[in-house]
Amino acid sequence: QVQLVESGGGLVQPGGSLRLSCAASGSIFSSGAMGWYRQAPGKQRELVAAITSGGTTNYADSVKGRFTISRDNAKNTVYLQMNSLKPEDTAVYYCYGRGPWATYWGQGTQVTVSS
Repeated sequence: QVQLVESGGGLVQPGGSLRLSCAASGSIFSSGAMGWYRQAPGKQRELVAAITSGGTTNYADSVKGRFTISRDNAKNTVYLQMNSLKPEDTAVYYCYGRGPWATYWGQGTQVTVSS
């Protein structure tokens, strides 16, 4: 029943911007962390950004200063604003939310940065 629906991916030129959204079907993540992982072909999945229920954020070194994670608990939604995109940001991006007893994942959205 718990679903996280992602949107906002697509094709963008280097230096461009995208905003990813991840909307949960309920409020079970209100007291837990949410965030984003990404995985490129031939590479291991890596944590891009995370945000606690209190708003504390963490970022991978590769995206610091370019990406911003935020959440709107009233809408049960987590966002990832991606600026100054680089070709190496190309990957499938997955959102997640920490529930009381399990971690739930979005379906993934493709981000391609290419000229």
